[in-house]
Amino acid sequence: MAKVIRNTPDHSGPKPPRIEYLRVQNYRALQDVELKNITPLMALLGPNGSGKSTVFDVFNFLSECFQYGLRHAWDRRGRARELKTRGQDGPIVIEIKYREQPNTPVITYHLSIDEGSRGPVVEEEWLQWRRGKQVGRPFRFLDYKRGQGRAASGERPDEQDQRVETPLRSADLIAVNTLGQFAEHPRVAALREFITGWYVSYLSIEDARGQPEAGPQERLSKTGDNLPNVIQYLKEQHEDRLDQIFQALRQRVPRLEKVEAEPMQDGRLLLQIKDAPFDRPVMSRYVSDGTLKMLSYLVVLMDPEPPPFIGVEEPENFLHPRLLEELAEECRAASERSQLLVTTHSPFFLNGMKPDEVRVIYRNECGYSEVQQASEVPGIREFVEAGASMGHLWMENHLGMGDPLVNAGAPVKKRKH
Repeated sequence: MAKVIRNTPDHSGPKPPRIEYLRVQNYRALQDVELKNITPLMALLGPNGSGKSTVFDVFNFLSECFQYGLRHAWDRRGRARELKTRGQDGPIVIEIKYREQPNTPVITYHLSIDEGSRGPVVEEEWLQWRRGKQVGRPFRFLDYKRGQGRAASGERPDEQDQRVETPLRSADLIAVNTLGQFAEHPRVAALREFITGWYVSYLSIEDARGQPEAGPQERLSKTGDNLPNVIQYLKEQHEDRLDQIFQALRQRVPRLEKVEAEPMQDGRLLLQIKDAPFDRPVMSRYVSDGTLKMLSYLVVLMDPEPPPFIGVEEPENFLHPRLLEELAEECRAASERSQLLVTTHSPFFLNGMKPDEVRVIYRNECGYSEVQQASEVPGIREFVEAGASMGHLWMENHLGMGDPLVNAGAPVKKRKH
């Protein structure tokens, strides 16, 4: 049997920041949702309409706020009318707890947004931590309301440091994104760099088949429309890593020989894939959906300088079921260097997951989303210890509200053994 090439994590460099906790209030169906003890690799499971994509979009929303500004992210989602939970009057609240490195203090970032007469307003925003043996209330080293506030400078801000009043130009600006551009606020800058580096994927096979303008690009776009550019960059700057990607792809796509990104006379890039039995390569527009999608995922997961956070939505689309457990292992290897969130309906992908890594999301009787960690469902740990896999447990309805027939009120049919 051929040796399986996997993403080999580099343990020599610093670990990426890790999110340990997320709380969301009044964001569409997420009226009040908490995710505790978030693992480096986390899969979100649930029926259609349960809120998986909404949790996914919370990360995308934050990423867009930091990259393009709050107003852009707010308007693109239909403003308060479409964003805020129906029947709720309060602001949207997003709160994360994270560590910059293992064994460093937990930092809490709180962002509260509402809509004013002229658009979105940052009602409240703060950063706080508790250092060392500090007791009592955590120290809030950044504190803003509607564009007015103050922040403490220094590498390790504490109560002894002076907090300087620094008003923002308007109330729709995010203080971390603004102050994080200045060297005197390294902790704020670290959070800004962390969030702006997130990669939240909405891969489109049709976009990946395109012929973009030639020129190397380091990071795959959300839709994958610059896949040839990234292949060009890897060939020029990281040829060894590109060879690893191709080796992993060849083990999952029979007879594939190589992938090329060739410049055309009109200045565009043409992605071509060559099969071993044939002399001429095939243009990407004629390549199978699954081949392009697996190539795109491997490019992201095996990035030589990976993003600190990767979001992947429903990777099972277009992929053969037997490849999904392999993809789960690729995700696990990548989680040594990046934190991963995956939404899925696939029992095959779940077969590569552990109970602590799986969250079940469902709608309660009021129509709001609730989340439960699979390891907290009675009996799940015992089943797994006895040899059961998460995908099989889900299909056998041991995860309860993750079954769409239960949510729809239909009886669950017992399987005959």
